[in-house]
Amino acid sequence: MRAVLLAILALLLLPRAVSAQSSPIVSVSSNITKTESSLPFQVPDLSKRENVGSTLQLVVLLTVLSLAPAILLMVTSFTRIIIVLTLLRQALGAQQLPPNQVLVGLSLFMTFLVMTPTWQRVNNEALSPYLNGQLDQKTALAKGLGPVRDFMWHQIDRAQNDGDVDVFTDAAGLPRATNWDQVPTTALVPAFMLSELKTAFAMGFKIYLPFLIIDMVVSILLVSMGMLMMPPVLVSLPFKLLLFVMVDGWRLITSGLIGSFVT
Repeated sequence: MRAVLLAILALLLLPRAVSAQSSPIVSVSSNITKTESSLPFQVPDLSKRENVGSTLQLVVLLTVLSLAPAILLMVTSFTRIIIVLTLLRQALGAQQLPPNQVLVGLSLFMTFLVMTPTWQRVNNEALSPYLNGQLDQKTALAKGLGPVRDFMWHQIDRAQNDGDVDVFTDAAGLPRATNWDQVPTTALVPAFMLSELKTAFAMGFKIYLPFLIIDMVVSILLVSMGMLMMPPVLVSLPFKLLLFVMVDGWRLITSGLIGSFVT
């Protein structure tokens, strides 16, 4: 009987002992949670000028990085090169040869070659002095934009497309410029792209002519022979490829494209 009473007494006292032992752990964990929740989250104060400036710099940097492909298309020789090479592929009649990756890769490396003098000027006049702390951001941007503007207006002037600049200055309500320094960049960039499109299509027309003559000759021969069901493109493709290889067409096209730029 005594053993039964001792067992009942032990069962009654066990929850109190457990709760007494676990209470410090709970209190410690609650203190830790309270301490962690009491840590302040530092939000930058945008009412201060220095915090606003750093935030805007980060936003501008992310914007420039996201627009890098568009900038590559707008202010470099890439537009003219890729259009001419695409027109060449269409003139040959090989719709998927060379593939797009090959044409884009060739255009990129040709663009790097053509734009190397301009990028060297940007590095020497703006980027290196800015990284060395000799120029602030605004001055470095203005100096870095100078060589790019020189490249663009040289191409416009050589192609004799000065009227394209007047189109965009008139649309912006600005007076017509008497020299290139008076042309804003917002009007010079679209005028340069329009000039590049005109030049590229003019070069593509000259490339198309010999292949068009081959297509016409083959078509006339097939009609005269009564082979109306034979596709002329299928017959003329080997002759166009043979002619292009015999005259070393890729070397002529690439050397002509590189030589068409003023650096």
